[in-house]
Amino acid sequence: MKRIIGVIGGHYCTDEVEQIAHNLGKKLAEVVDIIVSGGLSGTMKAVCSGFKAEGGLTIGIIPGYDKKEANEFVDVVIPTGMGLARNVLVVKTADVVVAFPGGAGTLSEIAYCLQFRIPVISLGSWDIKGVIKVSNIEEAVIKISELLKTGEVKL
Repeated sequence: MKRIIGVIGGHYCTDEVEQIAHNLGKKLAEVVDIIVSGGLSGTMKAVCSGFKAEGGLTIGIIPGYDKKEANEFVDVVIPTGMGLARNVLVVKTADVVVAFPGGAGTLSEIAYCLQFRIPVISLGSWDIKGVIKVSNIEEAVIKISELLKTGEVKL
């Protein structure tokens, strides 16, 4: 079975977060098969560009019906017409989710992860009970690798 990592975060992000997301995408290409995101701008675009630069396959589950809304680094666009309700699909597609800073949409995705018991790793996002907090890309990749191998993370 293919290993799928979800990456969530804001439509708008700082240059620093954009660079971190891009670099995470590049590093994730070494340990996972597919990235899934909301497929739009900001963090989603940055992580897709990094992952795709390393030959990875990207999926964007977008809120509207028009495939053209997806960023240019999405290989497989899934138009839902569901608006924010598509957030459930983004996290349910993933084996593990990495959360970057974002707004209420990102927060809802974190809540879905916790409710569905999908491991969620915070890379600068909210500090919430049950969310695995990491301080850098290397630590995030180690936690992801542990989860994919054992289903558990050593905190």
